[in-house]
Amino acid sequence: MRLIETGLPGLALLEPKVFRDERGFFLEMYSRAAFASLGIHADFVQDNHAYSATPFVLRGLHFQKPPFTQAKLVWVVRGRVLDVAVDLRRGSPTFGRSYCVELSAENFKRLFIPRGFAHGYMTLEPDTEFIYKVDAPYDAASDAGILWNDPELAVPWPAHEPVLSAKDRTLPTLKDFETPFVYGAADAS
Repeated sequence: MRLIETGLPGLALLEPKVFRDERGFFLEMYSRAAFASLGIHADFVQDNHAYSATPFVLRGLHFQKPPFTQAKLVWVVRGRVLDVAVDLRRGSPTFGRSYCVELSAENFKRLFIPRGFAHGYMTLEPDTEFIYKVDAPYDAASDAGILWNDPELAVPWPAHEPVLSAKDRTLPTLKDFETPFVYGAADAS
């Protein structure tokens, strides 16, 4: 597994070793030891699988507020997405900055998103399947988000009229949201 720095502290792009032959491929989807050797320590407790039937489905930008914050490990097993993480940690040198990367079934890349980041993605192909691990269970009362097209974030989404949930249409902008995350705090580092 190779770790690629993203420029946002704690956020890491990962490239697993993929062994290919005439039969197909083999790779380790997750290894606690491999992640620990890269300095990533997360005790994942839940795996989630999302399916999107059409291109330009946008899910995000989501996170959970303390004390139910989540770190995530995300990747795509079918199709392609533009994946986005936004640093919401007050006091972070990269507060409010976003990181965008294409994740696909072809490139096998994974993104580790630490606590204190909002996360979202837009599908780029039909029939896209998105997998993610989280290190804390879902808590409905802690569910929150930032508006996907907040002009302050300037995320280069590939579509300006995505398929959105009703919830995602009404999320606040970053300037209208009082972030509960503090850079370096145990629940947001």
